[in-house]
Amino acid sequence: MPSFARLLLLVVTVPFLHGCYLLQAAQGQMQIASKREPIETVLRRDSTPEQTRKRLEYASAARDFASHELHLPDNASYRSYADLGRDSVVWNVFATREFSVEPKRWCFPIVGCVVYRGYFKEASARRYALHLRMRGYDAMVGGVPAYSTLGHFNDPILNTMMGWSDAQLAATLFHELAHQLIYVPGDSQFNETFATAVEEVGLERWLVSIGQPQQLVAWRKYQDRQEQFIQLLLRTRDRLRTLYASNLPEEQMRARKQTIFGELKFEYTTLRASWNGYAGYDRWFDRALNNAHLVSAATYHGCLPGFMRILDSVGGDLPRFYDEVRRISKLAQEERTAVVCGDDQERGITTKNTKTTK
Repeated sequence: MPSFARLLLLVVTVPFLHGCYLLQAAQGQMQIASKREPIETVLRRDSTPEQTRKRLEYASAARDFASHELHLPDNASYRSYADLGRDSVVWNVFATREFSVEPKRWCFPIVGCVVYRGYFKEASARRYALHLRMRGYDAMVGGVPAYSTLGHFNDPILNTMMGWSDAQLAATLFHELAHQLIYVPGDSQFNETFATAVEEVGLERWLVSIGQPQQLVAWRKYQDRQEQFIQLLLRTRDRLRTLYASNLPEEQMRARKQTIFGELKFEYTTLRASWNGYAGYDRWFDRALNNAHLVSAATYHGCLPGFMRILDSVGGDLPRFYDEVRRISKLAQEERTAVVCGDDQERGITTKNTKTTK
C-alpha cells in the first residue's frame, strides 16, 4: 500500500532490552550493516540494474540538497545502499486497549517511550500482536520500508525504498534526517510531526530547485488526497474517543465500535469517488479494522499545523525554525504539546496553514 506508506514510516532504533527481543534487534541491525555498500561502489558496478542506478543517483542528489539547502545533518547516513532481499525492513506492532484510542507505549533507554514495538521478522511481530490480542488489546502489524537509528549508525538507503516515486524517496530522506537533527525521547507525536513538517517543506523546495513542476503538481495532489484521508481517520478516532468516554455497557459499546468502523469504510467510498479513480488506499481496508489502525495518523499529523505556523512565523527560514523547535523541545511535555498542538489536536485538524518554497 505505497500511498499509505508514509503514515507507517516510524523511526526504529535498537532498544537495549533483555532476552529474545534484544537478540532479534541486534541481529537485524547487524544484517543491515553487513549488506551496506557505498553508493559510489554500487554505481560503478556493471551488474547494477539501470533502474536502481537512476534511483540511487536521484537519491544522492536529494541527500546533498538536504544538507546544503535544508540544513539537515551532513554525515554518512543515506550515502550507502543495502539490498535486504525483502519488501519491509522492519514490522511495527501498534496497540491500544479495546475501548481506548490512546496507544500503548513501550519505553527504552535513549529513545524513551514510543508507540510501537519493532521486529525484523514479520512472523515475530505477528506473534507478539497475537499475544497482545489474547490480553485484550486491539493490535495491528505494519511493514515499514524505511529505517533510521537517529544517527547512531550510518543508515543506508534500502531496496525497500526503491519502489517509491522519486518524490516519496526524497521526502523520506528529509524526514529521517530531521529525526537526527531534533529528537525528544518519549514524545513520538512531537518527533514524527516535526519530521513530517520538514519532509513536506523540504520536498517542495527540492522539486522547485530541480525544475520539476509536474512532479510538484503531482505531489501536491497526492498530499491533498492524503490529507483528506487522514482527516477521515482522525474524525473516526474522535467519534471512538467520545464513545469510549460514554457510560454504555460494554456489549453496546463493542457493537457501536464496529458500527463506527463500518461508517469509516462507507465514508471512504464516498471520498474515493471524488478522486477520479485513484484507489491508493483501498488495500488499507482489506482487513478487520480496530483502534490500533488509527495510531499512525494521529502520531504523524495530529499537530502538523502547529509546526507549519512556527515555520511561517520565522519567514520560512529553516535554521531559525530548527532553533525555535529546539527551544520548544526543552519544555515539559504537557507544555510542549500545548504550544505546538493547541486546539488542533483536539479538533483533529491536519490542514496546513502555509506552504513555502523559500
